[in-house]
Amino acid sequence: MVKEAVEEAKKAAEEQESQTEETDSQVETAVDEAETAEDAEAQEDTDTGEEAEEGDADGKDDKKSGKKLFGKKNKKDKKDEKIEELTDRLTRQMAEFDNFRKRTEKEKSQMYEIGAKDIIDKILPVVDNFERGLGAVKEGEKEDPFIQGMEKVYKQLMTTLESVEVKPIEAVGKEFNPDFHNAVMHVEDENFGENIIAEEFQKGYMYRDSVVRHSMVKVAN
Repeated sequence: MVKEAVEEAKKAAEEQESQTEETDSQVETAVDEAETAEDAEAQEDTDTGEEAEEGDADGKDDKKSGKKLFGKKNKKDKKDEKIEELTDRLTRQMAEFDNFRKRTEKEKSQMYEIGAKDIIDKILPVVDNFERGLGAVKEGEKEDPFIQGMEKVYKQLMTTLESVEVKPIEAVGKEFNPDFHNAVMHVEDENFGENIIAEEFQKGYMYRDSVVRHSMVKVAN
C-alpha cells in the first residue's frame, strides 16, 4: 500500500517534469522566431539601401557619397537597436524561465513529499492497532498460528515502511525535544533525570528528515 502511494507520487512528479520540457520547447521556439525576425529586418534594410544607391546614381558624386554614408549610419544604428531589443527580451525570457524551472522543481519535490507523508499518516493508525493487539496477547497464546501470522504481517508492514525511509522516533529515556515529542503528562520520578521521557503513549514517526507524527509522551521532573 505504501509502495503504491509512492509510485503515484512519482507518476505525478513525472507529469510535472513533462510540462517543464514543454515549456523548454516553447522558449526555444520563441528564440528561433526572434532570430528569424532579426534576419528579415536586416535583409529589408539591405534591400532598401541598395534601392537608395540606385536612385542616387544620377546625382552628384559628393551628394551620392554623403547619402551613402548617412544611410549606412542610420542602418547601423537601427540594426544595433534591434539587436539590443532582442537581446534584452531574450535575457528577460531566460531569467523568467530559470525562475519558473526552479519554482517547478521545488513544487514537484514538495508535492511528492506531501503526498507520501499524507499516505503514511493514514497508515500509522493501522500500525498502532497491530501493536496494541499483539501487545495484549498472553504468553501462552503466542504459539497460536493466527497470532504468529499477525506478527508476520506486522513485521512485513514495518519492513515496507522502513524501505521508504519511515522510522519511529526514539522517546523513552531520551531528553524531551518539542520538535519530535508532544508532552501530555508530567511526573516526578527519581529514577529519571530532569526533562527525561519516562513513558511513551503513542509512537511518533519520521519520513526522511521531517516529522509525520510527534511522539505522545510523559516527561519526568
